[in-house]
Amino acid sequence: MTAKNGFKRNIIITGGAGFIGNHVVRLFVNKYPDYHIINLDKLTYAGNLENLKDVEERPNYTFAKLDICDFEAVLRLMAEQDVDGIIHLAAESHVDRSISDPFTFARTNVMGTLSLLQAAKTYWEGKPEGYEGKRFYHISTDEVYGALKFDGTLFTETTRYQPHSPYSASKASSDHFVRAFHDTYGMPTIVTNCSNNYGPYQFPEKLIPLFINNIRHKRPLPVYGKGENVRDWLYVEDHARAIDVIFHNGKVAETYNIGGFNEWKNIDLVKVLIRTVDKLIGNPEGASLDLITYVTDRKGHDLRYAIDSTKLSNELGWHPSLQFEEGIEKTVRWYLDNQEWMDRITSGAYEKYYEEQYANR
Repeated sequence: MTAKNGFKRNIIITGGAGFIGNHVVRLFVNKYPDYHIINLDKLTYAGNLENLKDVEERPNYTFAKLDICDFEAVLRLMAEQDVDGIIHLAAESHVDRSISDPFTFARTNVMGTLSLLQAAKTYWEGKPEGYEGKRFYHISTDEVYGALKFDGTLFTETTRYQPHSPYSASKASSDHFVRAFHDTYGMPTIVTNCSNNYGPYQFPEKLIPLFINNIRHKRPLPVYGKGENVRDWLYVEDHARAIDVIFHNGKVAETYNIGGFNEWKNIDLVKVLIRTVDKLIGNPEGASLDLITYVTDRKGHDLRYAIDSTKLSNELGWHPSLQFEEGIEKTVRWYLDNQEWMDRITSGAYEKYYEEQYANR
């Protein structure tokens, strides 16, 4: 079946100018030339169209500057582009920001998701085939599950939700809305919960790019508490591959956890970053260790996250491709090789890119 504009599928990827989103957009644009990929992004502070300069002129790529909370605009876009799939990544995601401004997180993550769901329901139910061939794929986080003890347990798809921050509470709420639209209306939905991502193009408020940049400039490396908190790390391109597999082959109404089986204490991760950056920029080994600065712990800081992605591996054959040290060195090299990108981000100059490149199109 071919959609009305000649493409086999028309897929909206929300938040496509963000960190994970740009990798998913790039993968789909390059891998599926017969798919029309519509990057729907509001371009908040963390959205950067420079991340997609390599695909912006491709015939199967379209950028739409929209707010996912604008139901009427999203519905119009779905009708104009005959959309049959949504991969929903757009979200406010920084825990510290959620603690200081929970309303923004509730608006974007909860009401924005509801707006997308209702637009999809309205458009798809109005088509002769209804929900046949449609898919709404919602990307969530492991933080909805709360915290784990140091007892070897892992988050599974049946772990009880217990969010501890405004961010994770907003994502938990959005997850429930997605599942409710399947149970109530029969919408073909899928939810995935992923562990911490790292890799190229991550906004430098997050630990890994922030610390790479701080080591480069010999700035303090602020570590919460004693650095004992544990996170499970996943290379972003592996996450994008998982999204591809799940979107095409995942079972409707199922949940899949995506993780790297790759737990690290924050302080140990920081030391790996120091060792890697120092090596690559020619510093003596351990030269930047004295940049570590312990700061007051974050409010409600969860102790440990760890994802069990056995279901995804067994049912759909996905596995992480990179060992952590390999992925970290690849990531550090990217940031060091793209210092102009980092400097534009930290200076705010990237925010002018949309006006310069897209305002007159």
